[in-house]
Amino acid sequence: MGNINNKKLYIESYGCAMNFADSEVVATIMADNGYTTVNSEHDADIVFINTCSIRDNAEQKIRHRLTGLKGTKRKNKDLVVGILGCMAERLKDQLIEEEKLVDIVVGPDAYRDLPSLVAEVDGGSKAVNVLLSLEETYGEITPTRLHSNGVTAFISIMRGCDNMCSFCVVPFTRGRERSRDPQTIVEEATDLFNKGYKEVTLLGQNVDSYLWYGGGPKKEFKKLSQEEKDSSVDFAKLLDMVAKVDPTLRIRFSTSHPKDIVDDVLHVMAKHKNICNYIHLPAQSGNSRILDKMNRTYDRKWYKTKVERIRDIIPNCSISCDIIAGFCTETEEEHQDTLSLMEWSDFDFSYMYYYSERPGTLAARKYSDDVPLEVKKRRLTEIITLQNNMSARKNKEREGTVVTVLIEGKSKRSDDDFMGKCDENISTIFPRENYKVGQYVDVLIERSTSNSIMGKALGLNEYFEKETLEKALVS
Repeated sequence: MGNINNKKLYIESYGCAMNFADSEVVATIMADNGYTTVNSEHDADIVFINTCSIRDNAEQKIRHRLTGLKGTKRKNKDLVVGILGCMAERLKDQLIEEEKLVDIVVGPDAYRDLPSLVAEVDGGSKAVNVLLSLEETYGEITPTRLHSNGVTAFISIMRGCDNMCSFCVVPFTRGRERSRDPQTIVEEATDLFNKGYKEVTLLGQNVDSYLWYGGGPKKEFKKLSQEEKDSSVDFAKLLDMVAKVDPTLRIRFSTSHPKDIVDDVLHVMAKHKNICNYIHLPAQSGNSRILDKMNRTYDRKWYKTKVERIRDIIPNCSISCDIIAGFCTETEEEHQDTLSLMEWSDFDFSYMYYYSERPGTLAARKYSDDVPLEVKKRRLTEIITLQNNMSARKNKEREGTVVTVLIEGKSKRSDDDFMGKCDENISTIFPRENYKVGQYVDVLIERSTSNSIMGKALGLNEYFEKETLEKALVS
């Protein structure tokens, strides 16, 4: 290991935004114990890989990455390698047994234990802690913003999931649902704003079931006393609280479950200009029988009602979706139901996959993964083609309109262009000129693809950049 006053940590994250947010918590815990985070595994005394188990290809990517690390460890025999997150929780001791270079395996609720686990490894042992918690939220830990653009940041508002969708491994890898003290969330958002951040995304496996009452992160509202109910904070109230941190701090959130998103949330979104008009609303399938088999607890009609309600209350709201092709026993007709639901819902974009059986889930225990792989892939291709066509058309319709964009950084295609997201969460590209990262600009859309919109900046946005514009007029 390196000198105790100069210990270096490298963290690599895979999977969902929750994993990236967790890595920032880990960086803080390790910094409090003398570790500096570095940008290369070759400069590190410890390498942590924060993993994802949501699909088999995600796990295979991690295994391939571990193979690549073997060369690094051959050059630095003292290097400590740790596997964090969902894959660590799911595979536990198997990782240490199979992957000989892994020294530490730590689940999502055991990150506070990392310094003592590292000490165990220094003493010549392998170290494992994958205990799940009913209380851990890391609520009071200020995350170290890794690879930050200084403009956008994630805030975890809850952990775990109680939904038990039959295809999903998350309840087994992240445990039961528990919500974080709303005051710590508001304090984190305030701190970020004071440090110059312009946008925060509130994260949870199912943000709409967020619930905090005066005594703690109790989940079941029906079991609360009247006094507890009166003092409780649900997601609508939390969203309102964070929006009031400052009217120029833009707010996003993810992910919503169709069964839990309520009108109160939509009305709060409509009330605040700084809450983005964008909702990620995973459908997974467009067929009621398959939805029941997935244990999604809603049917096709219910989902369509939610989409209608969103568009009634927030007419210009962008909606995106998750879709799984080829779930157990899915017929061709049921696949067509998914395509028709997508077309009816007119999603702005979607995250699309074919079904990948996850060990330990209800589907793996009860159902046969009986849709042939070539059929899954063909159905997925049809889903992707439909969505690409819808996205291209919807972005084409944005041509000639003006959108407000928060500048996040340079475009990947050219250093002469800036990139940011508009309110509806569409990637927007425009010439840099004299604008700066972190500014809100109004952009006239002139061209588009299925993935992005392009145009020219007309100037700073009058609402979000009011102070900047007023200072410019005075000078």
